[in-house]
Amino acid sequence: MTGAVAIVSSVSPAGSATTGSWTVYHGDAAGSGAARGIASVDTNSPHWTSPSLNGELYGEPLVEGNDVYVATETNFVYALSATTGTIVWSRQVAAPVPSSALPCGNIIPNVGITGTPVIDPARHEIFVVADEMLANHPHHVLVGLSLATGALLFRHDVDPPGSDPAALLQRTGLNLDRGRVVLALGGNYGDCASYQGRVIAVDESGGAQTTFTVDAAPGESQGSVWMGGAAPVVDASGNVWVSTGNGSVHTTGERYDDSDGVLELTPSMHLIQFYAPSNWAANNAADLDMSTAPVLLGAGRVVLAGKSGIAYLLNQAHLGGIGHDLSSIGVCNANIDGGSATVGSTVFLPCQSGVVALRVGPGAQLHVLWQNAVSTGPAIYAAGLVWTIGQDGVLYGLDPSTGAIRQTANVGTIINHFPTPSVGDGLMLVPTANHVTAFVASS
Repeated sequence: MTGAVAIVSSVSPAGSATTGSWTVYHGDAAGSGAARGIASVDTNSPHWTSPSLNGELYGEPLVEGNDVYVATETNFVYALSATTGTIVWSRQVAAPVPSSALPCGNIIPNVGITGTPVIDPARHEIFVVADEMLANHPHHVLVGLSLATGALLFRHDVDPPGSDPAALLQRTGLNLDRGRVVLALGGNYGDCASYQGRVIAVDESGGAQTTFTVDAAPGESQGSVWMGGAAPVVDASGNVWVSTGNGSVHTTGERYDDSDGVLELTPSMHLIQFYAPSNWAANNAADLDMSTAPVLLGAGRVVLAGKSGIAYLLNQAHLGGIGHDLSSIGVCNANIDGGSATVGSTVFLPCQSGVVALRVGPGAQLHVLWQNAVSTGPAIYAAGLVWTIGQDGVLYGLDPSTGAIRQTANVGTIINHFPTPSVGDGLMLVPTANHVTAFVASS
């Protein structure tokens, strides 16, 4: 697909990340993936590459102050110097879970911290969820560490009562919502064993945990909330938006189970409204998750997409329940997983067969502008280009109007489908299997 509709490169969405910090997945509470104040990125050679880190990276690098923060599948959290890439401190928060201790999955040889952490600058604290081996059983624990030293400040078990922690994977990024850490749980790759998708909010000071459960009726299961690693979206009112995976209800003769759709929740995890396509039950049967973070656009519009390769345009104020989308369009022939980048009325969707540029036009119409042909992960927008990491170990800078490749840099081995770069402290940061590579991003 090609297109030549111009995108105004100077557009910067309200709330987009600044050049100094990047404290949450895709830069801000709404997950816009847009960095303002960046004029250029020098991809001729790296500014630095970190030492080899203990464990594989599945999350996005974060930046606060003069440090870069990453977490690994062996439950190590690292602070790296933004100046040199050297290790400022490291801490292993728990023993990771051997993959052999789980009923299924594709993260090997250990499962530890999979979701992107979140930083609360006011508290000088970074929060991670670790899958830990405790008394020979997996558990999921929310941990808060000092940004300055890595000292343990907070620890809270987030496994819902009655759940089987071995059947759960904490894949989403973390977000903050007015003093709460928001996260979600789904199943391991393969959807084996019995689990229920959950969205969880935990008070940063250690207060009560509140939870919304997908597929909550007796006998139901699944409904994973994973979103290709994207974080739950928090809107200006503090409400939380997530998309949900396939549930266990496969016929429309049964009650809708909150799966294969988008949910708006209150900060205390009560359902406000939802949307699911009219074929939600068939999607459940075919394992066609909604697997992108909901994109909250201006003018009260929401874009949703998933494994079906279809994008849906919704009314933010009135999602309308089952089948009440404003319009829909097929955008690619592969899974669409992860967070998107948004600039004005254009959304850059993370299709696994190549980033798709989707324009929301007048009259609630959706238009595919282009699709890049390189298999890549979720994109961000900076310095007038769309940046995405290829499965071939190359960082690509794409023209936002045409998808043409404008810049490239070899970065190394990629070990999952969802690597995404970030921007902070004058750097573009690229995670690979167990390194972070930094390029100078001039303001």
